[in-house]
Amino acid sequence: MTSIRHNDRVLDAARACVLAYGVRRTTLTDVARRAGVSRMTLYRRWPDVRTLVTDLMTREWVRVFAELDMSDPVRAVVSGVRGLRGHPLWRKIVEADPELLLPYLLDRRGASQESVLSLLEPVVGDPRKARAVLLVAQSFLLSAPTMLDPVTLDELDAELAALLEAYLG
Repeated sequence: MTSIRHNDRVLDAARACVLAYGVRRTTLTDVARRAGVSRMTLYRRWPDVRTLVTDLMTREWVRVFAELDMSDPVRAVVSGVRGLRGHPLWRKIVEADPELLLPYLLDRRGASQESVLSLLEPVVGDPRKARAVLLVAQSFLLSAPTMLDPVTLDELDAELAALLEAYLG
């Protein structure tokens, strides 16, 4: 078994545990048991659950972005926002452990954000614009649910598309 498959098995187990218990209630022992590996195997790669969940989030979010057709960046960004908003792991983290997202909003870019920028920059053609698009998309991803009365998510997503069209057009 390759280490990539081994890591995927561990990340799959972590995903199942987080979906079942939330991040705070997930332990490396739970993940090791579910993955069929020893705790020491996990500790060699991930010193704690938070580090493991960070790798899990990166894997899951990058998968969403990898499926996007970047030939139309506006449609891709709106689809990416929708895809993440409906992703079971995203929903669980936002509902149960939203503080995990704060470092990526306030302190530093994460691997997922770097991945999105690497997809956006070539099609947008300007690193500054790519960053602005990512910031706008993040705000629609995180805050749109707070703006639903009297509008719907579909209506807000249409507004996101209109903003991006005007900005990138």
